[in-house]
Amino acid sequence: MDAAFTAEQDEMRRTLREVLGKRCGPDEVKAAVRTAAGHDRELWRQLAQQLGLPGIAVAEEYGGVGCTPADLALACEETGRVLLPSPLLATAALAVPLITTLGTTAQCSALLPPLAAGGLTAALAVPGPALSTALALTGDNAPGEWAGGGRAGGVQARTGDDGGWRLYGEAAQVLDGHSASLLLVAAHTGGFARSRTLLFLVGEDAPGLVRSRQTTLDETRPQARIQLRDAPAELLGTDTGGSADGDAVLAALAATGRTAAAALAAEAAGAAGQALTRTVDYVRQREQFGRPIGSFQAVKHRLADLYVQVQAARSAAYYAAWDPRQGGLALAQALEALRITAAEAIQLHGGIGFTWEHDAHLYFKRAAADELLFGPVHRLRAHAAHRAGLFATPQEKAAV
Repeated sequence: MDAAFTAEQDEMRRTLREVLGKRCGPDEVKAAVRTAAGHDRELWRQLAQQLGLPGIAVAEEYGGVGCTPADLALACEETGRVLLPSPLLATAALAVPLITTLGTTAQCSALLPPLAAGGLTAALAVPGPALSTALALTGDNAPGEWAGGGRAGGVQARTGDDGGWRLYGEAAQVLDGHSASLLLVAAHTGGFARSRTLLFLVGEDAPGLVRSRQTTLDETRPQARIQLRDAPAELLGTDTGGSADGDAVLAALAATGRTAAAALAAEAAGAAGQALTRTVDYVRQREQFGRPIGSFQAVKHRLADLYVQVQAARSAAYYAAWDPRQGGLALAQALEALRITAAEAIQLHGGIGFTWEHDAHLYFKRAAADELLFGPVHRLRAHAAHRAGLFATPQEKAAV
């Protein structure tokens, strides 16, 4: 495996860092998250038109860039450095792979070009706080209980009198769900006899769709509550009438989870690296007892430990970008590094690191919010260990 970045990838990193450096200071980020969309629409258009960022995961035949998961991870590392609030994760890392894998030719032709151009954004709606389970990051998604399982709660799908699909239920934590033009909704159907989980397309103007933006710990990760009241929907893909549809959906969700975990790991590593850089700059300037606090041995040791954490997270994220099967472990490493680095940054900044005017607390909130959505770290590692068979009994290993 050649893990070195190409000249094109280095140029993409440089250009993206330059654009974001001009438009994504702490004040600009705070202003963007307070808009109705939750992000800077003008910056999103610029990233789409000049850099093709939304189309980075879309095949060239549908108007995208056709890049590899490594390119998406590289872009996410740069957006993570500035805590960019944007539809990139929800659209490019979650929605696009699912549409590409499961969508019909007509659906791909209709949806992927506008998604690649940035004019259309999408979000994945999963019932309850089960996004990490649905993506098979912290547990097996095969049973489908996270989607309702035929019981009350979750999102249920049924065929209406006109033969079309109708959805009812709610999803409480949908990334960018309040502003996305298109929703991919995971819903349970078939009752107990033919229980399965399918994905459905719901437009932003669908009757019976109610969306409300939620107050979140991390404002740079806007979330919404989605309520579906007998809302019309289009099945993503085709229904052959058998249980294979549900199996394909679960497999596609798991595959999407692996690539999304690699992108999230790179994003968290970028955020941790920037938090460390700003902390190092601060301790060089802040003086105590007539000398910079960065000159004290205790502070040097703490910063050295953080450097090791960040570099380990970055290495794990890069490896997962080439081998997405390691995405869960890389995400655990990166989230842990971000949490520790952000906490140390607040402490080493003294009192100002916790104030609203300073930006150190934004990195700590990103770490905590991402663990709530995609973790926690110990469950990410436990599931990876289970899949690797580390806790299997001798009889189970022999059976394999």
